[in-house]
Amino acid sequence: MITLTYRIETSGSIEAMAAKIASDQSTGTFVPVPGETEELKARVAARVLDIRHLPAADYPTWPETAPGPGRIKRADVDIAFPLDAIGTDLSALMTIAIGGVYSIKGMTGIRIVDMKLPEAFASTHPGPQFGLPGTRRLTGVEERPIIGTIVKPALGLRPLETAALVGELIESGVDFIKDDEKLMSPAYSPLKERVEAIMPLILDHEQKTGKKVMYAFGISHADPDEMMRNHDLVLKAGGNCAVVNINSIGFGGMSFLRKRSGLVLHAHRNGWDILTRDPGAGLDFKVYQQFWRLLGVDQFQINGIRIKYWEPDDSFVESFKAVSTPLFSKADCPLPVAGSGQWGGQAPDTYNRTGRTQDLLYLCGGGIVSHPGGPAAGVRAVQQAWQAAVADIPLEEYAKDHPELAASIAKFGDGKAG
Repeated sequence: MITLTYRIETSGSIEAMAAKIASDQSTGTFVPVPGETEELKARVAARVLDIRHLPAADYPTWPETAPGPGRIKRADVDIAFPLDAIGTDLSALMTIAIGGVYSIKGMTGIRIVDMKLPEAFASTHPGPQFGLPGTRRLTGVEERPIIGTIVKPALGLRPLETAALVGELIESGVDFIKDDEKLMSPAYSPLKERVEAIMPLILDHEQKTGKKVMYAFGISHADPDEMMRNHDLVLKAGGNCAVVNINSIGFGGMSFLRKRSGLVLHAHRNGWDILTRDPGAGLDFKVYQQFWRLLGVDQFQINGIRIKYWEPDDSFVESFKAVSTPLFSKADCPLPVAGSGQWGGQAPDTYNRTGRTQDLLYLCGGGIVSHPGGPAAGVRAVQQAWQAAVADIPLEEYAKDHPELAASIAKFGDGKAG
């Protein structure tokens, strides 16, 4: 069985609406059809397992569907779909169990808040190729967070200008650098020229120091064949990571890429906000992320603590928990990536609120490159902040003997590190 939990909101009967979802999304039609039998319905019909009533809402999520004033009933409803009705195809799962429910009449809101898949999905989808252990192996980082940064500004730097910045970042001691998600292969910075300018610097640094900084190039493209040509450019040049805008390339593009990939696939979820920002509609990240993990992302960007965008801290914590919880085994967990306006100041809260783990990529843009002492000092400041967090030493106390952290607190303490 495939079980979905729907948070239903209606001015009518919750029980009737739950039954309608189960019927409409499986065997139900508005009139009987030839060949429809009770045996068929028993084999493939969805059924309501449980209804847990929630406090009523005073205002509907979709006001135009409200029949008039009055309190709106709410409940979490578990509905099970037989595996025979959907199979393990993720597009079928999205269409039947999720996509169609939003068009059903009678609701003032609906949100999918959980999904439980049977073991059959584990054997039919590849999952991460590298994940946390592969990223640690390739970066050579153990027993601390992987510290990363982003090439900024995303729009405007030409390949040689980008390479000059990257050269400074490589020397700074950073573990990971990525193209901003907005940077793919524009006319002013074609991917091929960017790879040719950057990879010799990374390989030369590896030869001198033994440390290969992981650089994630933006390879996304709506044409899967073109995306694979981008992938091959990076791999042939000695690269080992790529940024993929997962919502833009879709399930098919991700599946096509993962089956042929030799790179660590860093998932950027831009556009996810469209699906989730309204708390009474859309779907939770807990549900959304399962599709992309099955398809094979290795690193999953999930924002962070006190970010520059709308998402509250609790949402980040829940996202971290979701990607760190095995679907079927530890091997299907991608590396969580904390980002968006991060600097060392969020390290203590990040450490404590994620279960005091250091199994993450801590991604700072301006929080590293805009440090008063330069990128190298920015990297040291973030490392020092994490040392303080793990040792349970207040940052201000630790900063007394660590000037890079002190300068970082003075510069970014107002939260303007994005």
